[in-house]
Formats: sequence, C-alpha cells, structure tokens
Amino acid sequence: MAQLHQTSAWAAFHRRLGYSVFEASGDGWRYVAIRMGGNTWPYLYCPDGPEATTPSAFEFALSHLTRTAREHKCWFIRIEPDAIAITDGPESPEDSLRRRGFRRSPHQERPSYTRIIDLTQDVSSILQDMDATNRTLYRNIHKKGVTFTASRDPDDLRILLPFYDAVAAHGGFARRNDEYLRSQAQTMMPLGMAILYVAWLNENPIGAMLVFDTNDTRSYVHSAMDFEHRKLNAGKPLLVRIILDAKAKGLTKFDFWGSAPPNAGPEHKWYGFSQFKKTFGGHLVHAPGAWDLPLLPGRYGVYGVACAFRKQIHRDVQVRNERPRIKRP
Repeated sequence: MAQLHQTSAWAAFHRRLGYSVFEASGDGWRYVAIRMGGNTWPYLYCPDGPEATTPSAFEFALSHLTRTAREHKCWFIRIEPDAIAITDGPESPEDSLRRRGFRRSPHQERPSYTRIIDLTQDVSSILQDMDATNRTLYRNIHKKGVTFTASRDPDDLRILLPFYDAVAAHGGFARRNDEYLRSQAQTMMPLGMAILYVAWLNENPIGAMLVFDTNDTRSYVHSAMDFEHRKLNAGKPLLVRIILDAKAKGLTKFDFWGSAPPNAGPEHKWYGFSQFKKTFGGHLVHAPGAWDLPLLPGRYGVYGVACAFRKQIHRDVQVRNERPRIKRP
C-alpha cells in the first residue's frame, strides 16, 4: 500500500510548514523523514516508513536514515514501518525491531490499527459488505434534498473549518489548526492528491470531508458534519460516495485512517468512531506502531523521563476533572 506520508507531496507540504525534510531512495527502499522536536529534543521522524520491499532493503534504509539523523544532530530516529518489510522469518516484527536496538516509542503518533476496504472487488460486493442502513441512505438521501460535490479548489476548505470547530468543541479534542489544514489543501489539491467532498442541503453546506489519494489508496482523514442536521445522517452516504469514487478512479484500497484495537470496549477513546467505520466493511490491518532508535542514549533517556512526566501530569488533570465535586451546604 502506497503510504501518503511517504510521498513527495507530503514532503513538500511539511517544507511549506517550515520543517527540514529529507528524501532518499535506493534499491527496494525509500523514505521521507522530517526533523522534529526543534532544539529541545531533535529527532528524525519517518511517518509510516521507511518503505522497503525486503528486510535487507529495510536495513539499507535504516543505515541511510541513521546517517542523515547524525548529520543533523538528532538524538534519535522514529520510524513506523510496515510489518512485512521488517522480517521474513519466524521472528515477530516487534522482536526484530528490538534486536536492531529500537525501543517502542513513548509517543505513538498514529494508531497501530486501521481499517482497509479492498477496492478491487466489484461495486456490488463493496456495498454488500456495508451495513444495510448505509446502503439505504446512499440510495435515498437525494429524496431529502441532499446532494454531494467534490472540489479540488483549496479556497473551498473554508466550508470544512467551521464544522470542524463545532465537532472538536463537542468531542473535547484539539483539532489541527487552520494554517496546517490550509497548507495541506494548498499543497495537495493542485497535485490532484486531495479532494474536498461537501454535503449540501438545498444550497447550504451541512458537512465536509477532506480525503487524500496516493497512486493506489484513498485515505479518509478530516471529516465534520453539522450537528443541526445530524438526523439526516448525511455523513454516511457521503462516505459511501467517497469510497465508490475511489473505486471508479482505479484506486485499490480505502484507508479509514485509524481504528481502535479489535477487542477494545466502549471505554476506549476511539471506540465510537471505530464502530462507525466498521459499518462500512473492510478488515483491520495492524502495524508495529512507532519505534525509536536512540543515537545519543543519555539524551534519549532525558527525553523518556520528560515524556513520562508529561503523561503523569495529563493523567492527574484527567483524574481531577473526573472527580465528583462536593457542593457546600
């Protein structure tokens, strides 16, 4: 699967944001890596990579990554490799990474599970794998006056932003800031790698979804619908349209961009939207997650202590917020 984060377009997007970005490739391997952490704890981050076709190619990629990180005074490198590229023997991907000196990162940038739909199936099979409600809404939503459009104009991102604000406030999470999203759109849309889908009720927008395409995969990344019109359930048929458009374009996979683990219950923070994604079919795919290779072990130890301290502070704040308040008589 071609990874969005390992494309030259993603590299260009981060250069636009002001990051130092490095690209390299060789026989059976390639990577895009971003220098992160500023001067506090600089590290070289290879999101969803490096990409490699064999374990030996993976070794060449790691060697090149390590040299680049040392040249730019990084304390460690962080990778998120595909399990297939790491080992071809009985050893697990995690054990293989540990043998190479990696440690599981204290900060997991991306979920290690995602849901993938195989778009090489015919349309009827893709639809049949979905929940019946989704199929019915897709076929009948036009009767409620709802229509869908697709735009490659970066200026149209303004439609998504207010809906995103409302969803973030309602869900209590911090969304990507406007500058980040605008830079994404301005970089990726002219290259044909980003499309903004909008749901309209008559002539008024009631939600939008921003998706990204590589040469074989469409990724469902940013989405927000209007709470005022939530009873229309327009987000479900819009997502069906997005999936079928990806099929019509000739793409072979649809990536839901993260999911809770298979046995996660309602207490998991991703449970709700993972159940939503599950209604569209597909299957779960697991990756090893983020792993760090310390280049300066002493300084990496300082980083680890700082991460643990921040996590404890976050847990303490959560406990205080969840503690019932006793009213004074």
